[in-house]
Formats: sequence, C-alpha cells, structure tokens
Amino acid sequence: MVPLLRAGNKTRSLKQVRIGVIEDPNINAANAGGGEFYITTGLLQKANDDQLRGILAHEIAHDDLGHVARAQVLGTGLSLGVILLEQFIPGSSAITPIAGTLVARAHSRSEELSADRHAVEILERAGYSKNVMIDALVWVMKSSQNDGGGFLSTHPATTDRIDALRRL
Repeated sequence: MVPLLRAGNKTRSLKQVRIGVIEDPNINAANAGGGEFYITTGLLQKANDDQLRGILAHEIAHDDLGHVARAQVLGTGLSLGVILLEQFIPGSSAITPIAGTLVARAHSRSEELSADRHAVEILERAGYSKNVMIDALVWVMKSSQNDGGGFLSTHPATTDRIDALRRL
C-alpha cells in the first residue's frame, strides 16, 4: 500500500494513515476520509496481490479526491433542504428524504467512476498498468453476487466501470 499512497496526490505522512481490518467474510474496502481506510478479512483472505492493489488504489483515489468530505457536505445540504422545504410546504418532509437519497446515490455513482479513473493514475505512477484495476474489478464482479448498478444503487454496475476503464 505504501507505493500507492506515495503515488497519490495527498502528501500525508505514513503516521497519518490508519488501516482498520473488519472481521467480515465479504470482499470489501472503504475510505473513511482523512487517511483512514478499512478492509475486510474476506478481501485479505481471497484477493491476490494485484487484486488487493487495485482495490486499495481505488480507496486511496477516494481519499485523494476528497469524496468523503464532499459526501458530508452534500448530506448537510440535503438535510437543510428538507428543513427549508418543510417550512414552505408543510408535510413535504415525509417525501423529501427519498429524493435526497436518490440525489446522494447518483452523486456517489459518479464519484465511484472518478475514483476508478484516478486509481488508474495512481497505479500507473506506482509502476503498474491500468489492467490491475480492470482485473480487480473483474475479480470482484465474479466473486460477489451483486454487480451493483441500477436506479437505487450507490455504485455503477461493475461492467460499466470496467468498460469505462478500458476506454481510457
């Protein structure tokens, strides 16, 4: 992970990076912002080095691009919107959270695609090909039961993500 962190845009010292391992058989990883990352035991047990490298590059890309901070700002903005709308249209707060959820999920899908693209940049700076990211996504798609995507999903379909990376 160190070569990938050094290839990213953030100039964090390694002392500022925190990695947590979550006891979970599923293949997953997450970025909590501020140099904090989580990976599941399922990912650690099942991934080979390149698969893990691709997934970690994606999470580092989220950190580089400030996606967690943006999500927090978006969430605050949506909450304020619900409160203000309720002032003008009493009773609207029963429906507005649904609209807010859809907006947040659409935003999240675009961030996933930008994190994939930036992960390729990070991998290339660290001396790896974009195929590491593509192969990691193919592996995730084959290993998990949900391809993602769809109207209510927070992630684009994995096949769409792979296609987008192949076009780079």
